[in-house]
Amino acid sequence: MPRTAAPQEMSATRRVVHVVDALARRGPIGLRPLAQVLAIPLGSLHRQLHDLMAEGVVDRTPDGLWELSFRLLQISGRQLERIALPKLARPYCERIAEATRETVNLTLLNGLAAVCLDKVRGNEAMQLDIPVGGRGKLHCGGAGKAILAYLRKEEQDAILGDEIEVFTSFTLTRPADLRREIGAIRRRGYAIDNQEVVLGVYCVGVPIFDRSLRPVGAISITGPKPKRVGSDILPDVAMLTDACMQVSRRLGYSGGWPPEPAGTGTGKPKPSIRAKAALSIRG
Repeated sequence: MPRTAAPQEMSATRRVVHVVDALARRGPIGLRPLAQVLAIPLGSLHRQLHDLMAEGVVDRTPDGLWELSFRLLQISGRQLERIALPKLARPYCERIAEATRETVNLTLLNGLAAVCLDKVRGNEAMQLDIPVGGRGKLHCGGAGKAILAYLRKEEQDAILGDEIEVFTSFTLTRPADLRREIGAIRRRGYAIDNQEVVLGVYCVGVPIFDRSLRPVGAISITGPKPKRVGSDILPDVAMLTDACMQVSRRLGYSGGWPPEPAGTGTGKPKPSIRAKAALSIRG
C-alpha cells in the first residue's frame, strides 16, 4: 500500500480508512507489520485498533493477529440491500399496481425513519404522491407501521418515547394504542393505515426482512379505497406477502412467514396466515 502521507499529515479519519483498507488487503496481520505498512507509530495504531475493536470493526485472531470483524459486513450488507431493493422489488410492484390500480410504494428503513425508495403509480385519479426520497414517520402509515412492528424493542421504545407527530384525527398518538397496534400487526403480518397520514387515503403494508431477520423496508398499496382488517383486504395482502417474501428470500432471509414475534420461537410459518393468503390467491 503506498505511503501517501506522513503520520503527522494524516487526519484521524483518513488513518481509520487506511487501517481498514490494509486489513482488508493483508489481514490477519500483526501490529508491527501493520504499522510498518501504514507508517503509523505503534502506540497510535494500537490505540486505534482497540477503538475499532470496541466498535466491532476489527478483531483479534487466537494468534493475536488483527483482522476485520463483522461490523463492516453488516454495514456493507445494508448498503448492498439498499442498492438491490429497487431492482428486486420493481417487477412485483408493477404487477401489484396493475392489479389494484393504486399506487405501490417501496419503502426503506433509514435510521428510525421510512424513506420512499421507489413507487409505481396505479390508474386511480386520487394518489398519495410521496416523492422518491421522501421521509416518513414509522408510527403511522402502512409501510411505516409494518417496519416498526418488527424493530427491536429498544428502537420501538425510542420512537414511542419521542413526541408523536399528529397528521390527522386518525393518527395513533398514545404509546399504549401503538403498542397494541404493533402486537396486532405481528400477529397478522401486515399493517393498515386508515387515513392516518392523509384524510381520504388508505394503505396496507407488509415488511421486507434481511438475512439478520431485521426489517429493512416494506411494500405498500396506497389509494382512496378503504382498507380494513378482514376478508376484503386478503387479496391485497396475498400479493404483498408474496412480493415481500420473495424479495426477503433474495436478501438472505430464511425464517418462517410472517416472522414469529421475538421469543415465541418456532420459526415456522403461521398456518392461518398461509391458508388465508392461499385462499385469496386462488379466489
